Amino acid sequence: MSFLIASAAKEKNCSQLISPGSFLSPITHRNSWHSSFGDFEFGFYKQGSRYAIGIWLANCNETTVVWTANRDDPLVAVNAMLVFTDYGKLVLTTEQGLERLIANATHPASFACMHDSGNFVLYNEKFDVVWQSFEHPTDSMLGGQILPVRGQLFSSLSETDHSTGRFHLKMQDDGNLVLYPVNTIDSSSDAHWSTTTFGAGYNFHLFLSSTGLLSLINTTNSERVYDLNDMSTSDNNQNSSIYRATLDADGVFRLYSHARDEDGKLQAPIRIWSALENPCEVKGSCGLNSYCTYYDAQPNCMCLPGTDFADLRSRTSGCLRNYTEMGCRDGKENASFYYMTRMENMMWGDMPYAKEQTSLEECSKSCLEDCNCGAALFDYKARACTKQKHPLIYVRRDIREQTSAFLKVGSRSSVKSRNETEPVKVVKPPTVTMITNKKALVQIVVLASGFILFSCVALAISGIYVFKIRVLRYKS
Repeated sequence: MSFLIASAAKEKNCSQLISPGSFLSPITHRNSWHSSFGDFEFGFYKQGSRYAIGIWLANCNETTVVWTANRDDPLVAVNAMLVFTDYGKLVLTTEQGLERLIANATHPASFACMHDSGNFVLYNEKFDVVWQSFEHPTDSMLGGQILPVRGQLFSSLSETDHSTGRFHLKMQDDGNLVLYPVNTIDSSSDAHWSTTTFGAGYNFHLFLSSTGLLSLINTTNSERVYDLNDMSTSDNNQNSSIYRATLDADGVFRLYSHARDEDGKLQAPIRIWSALENPCEVKGSCGLNSYCTYYDAQPNCMCLPGTDFADLRSRTSGCLRNYTEMGCRDGKENASFYYMTRMENMMWGDMPYAKEQTSLEECSKSCLEDCNCGAALFDYKARACTKQKHPLIYVRRDIREQTSAFLKVGSRSSVKSRNETEPVKVVKPPTVTMITNKKALVQIVVLASGFILFSCVALAISGIYVFKIRVLRYKS
């Protein structure tokens, strides 16, 4: 592709070459290597009270991390050291003396460079690239960077914790760019956004231009086949803005612009495009049996009726039932132990096991009497009732949805009722007699010894008797 070749040629120019023998340390020595213009730095950045290695936008008031090395490894202390060794390896030495390879290069490197594009590159003696951060993205893409077929971005755990998070963006080999939660089979029912370009071919890459245009490119002819953002949101980059496409911790893929002020300093990021406007549309934003509701410009996870948070410290981890489930009677639900709770404007993502054309009231009653039904959803437009088993997944509240949800909730008295009607049988342990009198113990020992001695004598006499009988029989 012509634009990638030109980009690679520009990357050859570096006025800040890093030679083998160079090293970094969090506080006792130089902690980073910066690009020529000072917009990007590579090295140690602080995360809490410890440090990680990565690349960040430096020429601005707020540090913005765009890449992290070995992001799921333990953070390091102030006495850690990053060394560009004489044998061409980039190695982190931890406070325990353990060594971690930061860049798994194909060949030993002779030089390194932090480029103004935000790409950290290792070169051999012929200035051929042996490793570059652009080929190993974490949660972000920068201008001039591609996401190749089967390439992925993984969100960070939070804005301050850059370890692997709960969502990923995948450039599929069917030509479709899709957002999924992690730990799923990446099926269509798990996807919460896509470019719907599936089936178009195997040669599509995602490309972010230096002018801020985010596009799918056909690599066979370098043609743009799909633009994610409008051309009006990009520019000819006369003001040297830096563009960054990030899969944020909330699971939404967004494009940001970092413009410059009169002094050339980068300003705070401005969002110029977003895959989704409502973060509650992100599947997996809340856990099982909980629902996402959007207010105060923030997504919030709430427990469905009849459940409590599994972990109050992590409201995205889902909710657990706070009642005991009752069994069926004669093939029907034990309806006397349950009641139905109604919630408006609800939606969930899992496939229903049953769909019926019925009325609102009949929808609620049908779920109440069905042993398999944990919830039912009535769609006013379709006049249809769909029934769902527990647990519920990908649940959200959206005022645009013309629906009523019926949640089956067990009465808290059901536990008591079952215990009263089916009492637990208590099995008494066998009685154990404890002997504590010393005289009694002596008597028992003497009697036992006498019995054993008598048995031995009797056995010996019987043995002699049997032997003599056999001898007499033999002689006769």
